[in-house]
Amino acid sequence: MKTAKLLLLFSLTLLIACSDKTVPTAVPEKQAPDNAIETAVRLQQNIVDTSNSTDWLLHGRTYDEQRYSPLKQINTDTVSSLGLAWSYDTDIDRGLEASPIVRDGIMYTTGVWSIVYALDAVTGKELWKYDPKVDKSWGINLCCDAVNRGVALWQDTIVFGAVDGRLIAISAKDGSLLWEVQTTDTSKPYSITGAPRVIGGKVFIGNGGGELGVRGYISAFDINTGEQLWRFYTVPGNPDEGYETETVAEIAKTWKGGDWWKYGGGGTVWDSMAYDPELNLLYIGVGNGSPWNQYIRSPGGGDNLFLSSIVAINPDDGSYVWHYQTTPGERWDYTATQHIILAEQEINGELVPVLMQAPKNGFFYVLDRRDGKLISAEAYVPVNWASHVDMETGRPVLNPDIANYEHEAKLTFPSPFGGHNWHPMSYSPDTGLVYIPAQEIPWTYAQNPDFGKDDARYNTGTLFPPITPADVEALGPMVKARLLAWDPVKQQEAWRVEHAVPWNGGVLSTAGNLVFQGTSDGRLVAYSADTGETLWQFHAQTGVMAPPVTFEVYGQQYVTVMAGWGGAYSLIGGRLAKMAGVYSKSRVLTFKLGATGQLPVTQPTAEGDTLVNSNEPEVINKGRDLYHLHCQFCHGSDAVAGGTLPDLRKMSGEVQEIFVPIVMGGLYHDKGMIGFGDRLNVSDVEAIRSYLANADD
Repeated sequence: MKTAKLLLLFSLTLLIACSDKTVPTAVPEKQAPDNAIETAVRLQQNIVDTSNSTDWLLHGRTYDEQRYSPLKQINTDTVSSLGLAWSYDTDIDRGLEASPIVRDGIMYTTGVWSIVYALDAVTGKELWKYDPKVDKSWGINLCCDAVNRGVALWQDTIVFGAVDGRLIAISAKDGSLLWEVQTTDTSKPYSITGAPRVIGGKVFIGNGGGELGVRGYISAFDINTGEQLWRFYTVPGNPDEGYETETVAEIAKTWKGGDWWKYGGGGTVWDSMAYDPELNLLYIGVGNGSPWNQYIRSPGGGDNLFLSSIVAINPDDGSYVWHYQTTPGERWDYTATQHIILAEQEINGELVPVLMQAPKNGFFYVLDRRDGKLISAEAYVPVNWASHVDMETGRPVLNPDIANYEHEAKLTFPSPFGGHNWHPMSYSPDTGLVYIPAQEIPWTYAQNPDFGKDDARYNTGTLFPPITPADVEALGPMVKARLLAWDPVKQQEAWRVEHAVPWNGGVLSTAGNLVFQGTSDGRLVAYSADTGETLWQFHAQTGVMAPPVTFEVYGQQYVTVMAGWGGAYSLIGGRLAKMAGVYSKSRVLTFKLGATGQLPVTQPTAEGDTLVNSNEPEVINKGRDLYHLHCQFCHGSDAVAGGTLPDLRKMSGEVQEIFVPIVMGGLYHDKGMIGFGDRLNVSDVEAIRSYLANADD
């Protein structure tokens, strides 16, 4: 065994040394135990039995994260009679992104500020609720809304991550607290929005904060006690302090020049994971660099491992097995944290266990999940930063006219929102297709000359120009979105359904030949899985981002989705996000055949009063600069709210009277609006108010 480990380390050393030239993968040592008895024992101890198709027991229903259900009572012939069985209003009207877990007729899900709900899956009756009481001032450390993607269930324990970095275990029976542990350094802007996974009594959780300056890692904790068992760092820390493992020491060689550790480095594991029980491999998706701009982070270049990578690790001890980097030298926020799916595909007459991902960078990847070898990669949306992925090296071939923005701004596809973001895709073994929530959004990357000089919340090393009416007129036609049915073997489109605006919901496929997806403009839609024909839709009164799930209770099949508009696009997108146009309650919606329930009629939001302001151009311009430095990341680019938080151009007279105490003193601290008194003075706040009063509609 020692020899095998030495050989593995030697392979990794060679890999890193050649990583600028060769395929970034390493061959693992044999993962399977030596005999069938050991294999059976390990599987029994490690995994949840998901053979019971009536429940939705894991984040992606099964460990392969296919988000496919064999239930087919609801199918192409019966879906037209699908109706609302019940709805449940969550505590706060804001973004909902969770995948509910359902077992024995009880649904466990999460809402804003990491609140956990246990509901009767048949009636929607609240059984219990657990509020972790997150300090709302932590909202300043959240890049992309106070969202949460759900819980994990192991025996009678519910475990989830809170946005302030805590991992919390509660009783599935009554919601009582079992234990909690702080998984992050609270002196740094870490967060948790992703759902944990549990394997063999170990809880796996990463974190977010890459835009704000942190170092990424994933950790394992004991499900019974909360004890930390191991931690796997995805990027190197300060060389002067030494490296935690040999793996970290080796990847540090791919970071060249600069003081990346002072900026955090990035590489947060904020969402996707998948598990192969036979190989005993945990696959994680790794995020962007911190800052995004490699010219600042690692000015000497290099691949900057494990940024924008898929990494396979041994869940027993957190040891490295192999990796594949989708975007070497990441500089565009092209995370590889997007949904990972495991499947089997026939390749050259052989059934191969594959891993599939459509990360932000616009290419769809198929890897051999045993060793990380690239099988194929093709663009699933328009891409101009690279021409293609070279099959010999496994590396993207950069377009130098677009890829380098150090000295000149470059209009680039995809944007930091990605060709595909966090919204989970789905794979149907019936059709052999992957269903991707795809989008096209242009973005102008330009180096920020004031990096390190200002106190901007997003310190990415790139500029965030406001989205003006002229921008919308010029770039609006380039903004597109679709549900894309993708053939991963042929690496080509099978069919598509165009959507009105981006940021559409995650996907569910079923044996009923159906694909379900929510949309930003407020619908839940069922399509034929083989043709894309629209078969049924329900108006949800709010943008739907979360992926639907399906389950069966007492012989009746149900479909549930969390409906609530929010997230990064809605916060910062301004006019582009506002195009969705439907914002209302945040709810759990559950459907069954023959149901006739209806949502209450919504009331339009009242307009605010005229803002008191100065019309002096220098004051307005000052306020515009300050707003985009401190406020746009929550209240919208160019002062246009995207529908999640209030539009500050339409404040009531009451709010205007206390505007200075709100902005400087944190009067709305309990709503997540911290005070900026350490960054702004009264004249600054009045300048922002004047800009808001004169901002275009």
